[in-house]
Amino acid sequence: MIDMSSLMHVLLVIIIVGGICWLLWWLVGYIGLPEPFNKIARVVIAVVAVFFLINLLLGFMGATPLVRIR
Repeated sequence: MIDMSSLMHVLLVIIIVGGICWLLWWLVGYIGLPEPFNKIARVVIAVVAVFFLINLLLGFMGATPLVRIR
């Protein structure tokens, strides 16, 4: 059974990490990096965000997460 405190914790973590990724995405666009570096930076931010979300959801489902942070 999932309790409300763990759901709130997961929601809070998703909001914080999403906000950080969004700020990084905005900062890369605001700085105006040259084109190859701009695309590389945005791809790295997207890959990190998706990897984090997959890892969080795998742990939330009960499966073994890809990376465990203690």
